[in-house]
Order: sequence, then C-alpha cells, then structure tokens
Amino acid sequence: MATAAAKRYAQAVFELASQEGQVEDWRRHLAAIKDLVGDPAVADVLQNPTISASRRIELIAEPGFLDPEATNLVRMLVESGRVDHAAGILDEYDALADEAAGRVRATVTTAVEMSPDEQARLGSGLSRRLGKDVRVSAIVDPRILGGLKLQYGDHLVDVSLASRLQQLRRRLADAT
Repeated sequence: MATAAAKRYAQAVFELASQEGQVEDWRRHLAAIKDLVGDPAVADVLQNPTISASRRIELIAEPGFLDPEATNLVRMLVESGRVDHAAGILDEYDALADEAAGRVRATVTTAVEMSPDEQARLGSGLSRRLGKDVRVSAIVDPRILGGLKLQYGDHLVDVSLASRLQQLRRRLADAT
C-alpha cells in the first residue's frame, strides 16, 4: 500500500504528464527510478545522511542514469528523504493512468497456476461485465486450497475453498 506522500507525488506527476501528453513517457521514467533506487547499494547511498544531499543528487545526475525529468523527481525525493517511496509512486501512478484510460486492474489468486488462456478468458469476461478494459494479473497461493479470489478496485470476490471451509466452521460452531 502506498503512503500518502507517494500518492501526492504520483498525483502531481500524473497531472504534469497528462497536461504534456506524456503519460507513457512518465510511466517509463517512474519505472526507471523504481529500478534504480530498488538496487540496495544505490538506495543505501541515496538514503545515507552522512553524504550531503547535493552529493547524492550529483551521483544521480550523472549522464546515462536517468532522463532529466526523472532526475529532477529523484532530486526532490532525495531532498525530502523519500527515496524509499519510489515503488509506491509508480503503483499509484499506474492506478491513476488506468482510471484515466478507463482500465481496471484485477488480481486473481488461485491455488494452482492459471494458464494464459484462462487469464485471458477471465479478463475478457470481466471486461464485458464492467464495460472497461481489464488487465488481469495472477498470483498463486496454495493456502486457498481451490477456487479463486478476484480483486478489482474495491471489490473482492472470494470463492475459494479455504473461505468456504471457514464459513462452514463458523456455522458448525454457532450450531453447537
């Protein structure tokens, strides 16, 4: 879950990207920032308070690391001590871009891996039902035993065997 600060940064970047017609470009910038600061060695340097902020920014500003726009964002993150928010900023930005484009991201959790064809069928069925483009990502969690959990937006559809067994346990406990 993204922090409030990550949401604010994502909102600001998304507004700028939308105004300039560069939503996809900024998505690439944010992904590059996430990858760069996701490297533990780089993150350690960028978050090290014994190194001056100006020196940390100089290291990132080296040609070839990032585009100038992305470098400016990293500069702000370094100065505000929020380098560790990069992943949350990207997640929030993706959510804003999806909403603006009328897309929905759905996550399906199953006990066994779904085939790409099954994921595509689930996505197209959801797309028809919601009237929006749905992008499905799959997670395998053997703890659900069978069935599936489907999360999209604020909705959760839980038809997992583990959930059904839990409901049965509660009913039996209430009956005694």
